[in-house]
Amino acid sequence: MKLFELTSHQIHELLSEKKLSSVELTQALLERVQAVDGNVQGYVTVTGEAALKQAQAVDEKIARGEKIGPLAGIPMAIKDNICTDGIKTTCSSKILAEFVPPYNATVMHKLYNAGGILLGKTNMDEFAMGSSTENSAFFTTRNPWDLERVPGGSSGGSAAVVAADEAIWSLGSDTGGSIRQPAAYCGVVGLKPTYGRVSRYGLIAYASSLDQIGPLTKDVTDCALVLNAISGRDPKDSTSVDIQVPDYTQALVNDVKGLKIGVPQEYFVAGMDEEVRLAVMQAVNLLVQLGAVADEVSLPHTDYAMPAYYVIAPAEASSNLARYDGVSYGYRGEGDDIVAMYKRTRSEGFGEEVKRRIMLGTYALSSGYYDAYYLKALKVRTLIKQDYDRAFEQFDVLITPTAPSPAFKIGEKSADPIELYLQDVCTIPINLAGIPAISIPCGHTQAGLPIGLQIIGKAFSEETLLRVAYAFEQNTNFRLKPALKGV
Repeated sequence: MKLFELTSHQIHELLSEKKLSSVELTQALLERVQAVDGNVQGYVTVTGEAALKQAQAVDEKIARGEKIGPLAGIPMAIKDNICTDGIKTTCSSKILAEFVPPYNATVMHKLYNAGGILLGKTNMDEFAMGSSTENSAFFTTRNPWDLERVPGGSSGGSAAVVAADEAIWSLGSDTGGSIRQPAAYCGVVGLKPTYGRVSRYGLIAYASSLDQIGPLTKDVTDCALVLNAISGRDPKDSTSVDIQVPDYTQALVNDVKGLKIGVPQEYFVAGMDEEVRLAVMQAVNLLVQLGAVADEVSLPHTDYAMPAYYVIAPAEASSNLARYDGVSYGYRGEGDDIVAMYKRTRSEGFGEEVKRRIMLGTYALSSGYYDAYYLKALKVRTLIKQDYDRAFEQFDVLITPTAPSPAFKIGEKSADPIELYLQDVCTIPINLAGIPAISIPCGHTQAGLPIGLQIIGKAFSEETLLRVAYAFEQNTNFRLKPALKGV
């Protein structure tokens, strides 16, 4: 295997045994980025010089005989809505195109302390609003499996660079499926932790009660390693939870005997791709053969998740994005007075989808409509959470498709925002309930596109999700490589 094809746990052994240097590895990754990112377009910013300096520091530590952690010396990519001190953090938006944060997000602080090497910042749907990375103000990232198709979104760049071996692993953020759906489209592993498990400090907010940072990796073991590094209580984030973080690698056992799996019928929606449905059911059957027990379960309020989400998330976005006014930082449009300046800044600085969601959210929060829309959506959110609570009284995990179809062609759904929103129909309810879920590869279509399996658990049950995902991964061989035609 080539160096850039290795996983974190494979690399850690080589680094620890001095069979490989971090500088050598980082150089190989930078050369890979140079070779393929012109086609994939996964990176907004590449920090090659700084990465090599970070790698040199890790090599010096190894040379001194010091023990290194499992992520030390390993090149990573970070979604461009996670603040990095001294490095542009754009949210793939014109309004923040030149924004350089003066501080690191908590997850970055933890990863730097763990010896992580930052290769660069990845492209995304602007302010994380989208399901295809077509809403980036800069360019559309392409799916390494088929460069004519989307990588998913909003963490499309983070998923694509891992699939294309342009980073060993990456971080994304997930508000309604933005880690799991691109993981499914790009054939990698993506985990959305329980809300509050990972600090949001330094994550540029879209919808604060829904956003959560999580890993995108080549396999389940790497996912557990990254989750170990980024989890935990943070005094800077009042929504992070003070619960002890286990060693998630201890959950990586090839054993699901006696595990109870629920299969929610509401997730197998009308119009779902038949190859997706078949691959997911075959995955359930395999877990049953391995000793698990599966049965159908009903989550009766699932149909209301999409409309509730598209009231709650835009309402929070309307509030969060009010800070971009051309006064303190970011893009500034000129005007004859402050009102004209403010109006021009936001009209020119935000893209169409962001403006659409701000207007939706402002309307839902406006006088006379708050009770009719926002308050009602919050009540529906409670009902959805209660559905899951009842289901987890009977089952250890729930299994569903991650997305209703494989990756679609670039431009195929751009004309109809509703059609695009429906790509998150299987992932949105999990964010509303605040529970964890992981997407892992479970097959390929006849056209050779990856299919994602979503495993859902109760709050703070990431260990159980990783156990099921690991057992499935160990008994299948779906971690194939994308073709990257023309490279």
